[in-house]
Amino acid sequence: MKLVFFCHPAFMKSESMPRFARMIGQAMQRKGLEVDYWSPRPCLHRVFDETRLAKWAGYVDQYLLFPLEVKLRLISQGRDTLFVFCDQALGPWVPLVKQRPHVVHAHDLLALRSALGLIPPNPTSFSGRIYQRYIRWGFQQARHFISVSKRTADDLREYGHVRPHTSAVVHNGLNHPYQRLERHNALERLKAAGLPITEQGLILHVGGPSWYKNSAGIVRLYSAYARGHDKPLPLWMISSSHRNADVQAALKDVPPQGQVSFFQGVDNATLEAAYSVASAFVFPSLAEGFGWPLVEAHACGCPVITTDDAPMNEVAGPMAYYLPVLNPEDDVRAWAQTGADVLDGILCEPATRQAEQVQLRIDWASQFTTQRATDRYHEIYQTLMAR
Repeated sequence: MKLVFFCHPAFMKSESMPRFARMIGQAMQRKGLEVDYWSPRPCLHRVFDETRLAKWAGYVDQYLLFPLEVKLRLISQGRDTLFVFCDQALGPWVPLVKQRPHVVHAHDLLALRSALGLIPPNPTSFSGRIYQRYIRWGFQQARHFISVSKRTADDLREYGHVRPHTSAVVHNGLNHPYQRLERHNALERLKAAGLPITEQGLILHVGGPSWYKNSAGIVRLYSAYARGHDKPLPLWMISSSHRNADVQAALKDVPPQGQVSFFQGVDNATLEAAYSVASAFVFPSLAEGFGWPLVEAHACGCPVITTDDAPMNEVAGPMAYYLPVLNPEDDVRAWAQTGADVLDGILCEPATRQAEQVQLRIDWASQFTTQRATDRYHEIYQTLMAR
């Protein structure tokens, strides 16, 4: 059995998708399968790189030149080959192999939902709407899907309009073996990384600058919490969202006794230490495809506050504390105060209960392993080839 992984081109400078493809490919090679990776080469993109035409040149490479190359390479592929699309965003290439054994890994449909006008805070340009419909046209022709969450599987049907023959849900596995560190070890690791040492604890958030991370809402929540304390714990935002105008406006509302710090470029080992030291992890996203940091925090025994909506409640499970989704029409201050009250409740829990909860969180996170995910992928791949 041979696997051909369709991957994003290197010139798109994506990190997560190539890492995802390598993770699966290497796991399948260890199981004795032959693996190959197919992706567009930067023929025109190389010529127009660093110019305004680079994006359009990349489209030519991906959707005009690469399909021609694929058609030629298909001639030499035997019947024992399964074609694996590492992301549903690679949908335009699905028609090339729709009559052959194939499967599509689906991560999230946030871009499509935005293009359909279903997410007002994230409007999509005219060309973006056309592009997302082109992607959907492609993956609609696939018949086998693996989604990272039930929410993504549901979105494929509702917004992707797919009618799959098979649709499996396989949760992502942690891409680093996060575990709870002893406090003194965690503090030493933070110090070695050049981060400030906080003996009393901290409130932690990990995320990017994307709209759905709700960075401004997190700062508002922290402000509500800080106003109720003379010496509030500091908030660490491991994020680049400080450049966002809404975040800048929210920061002006932080009381003098509060402290919000932004950090970037934090590696896994240092992040593990931050999770281990944090008194609470705040992650009230407006949407997610999966939500890696939820599992990372649980694996380090850290209390999690997140949004009571899929897939956050699917991934964080019964060990998390939940807030309602913050909708555009909602009273932000009232929502923030609700979150502050939940945070205060966590911080005031007796030490004995806190200790009991740590192991329960670690146990919950133990199901999200790369080994478990790749074993399930292998099982699905074999089933598809046996049809």
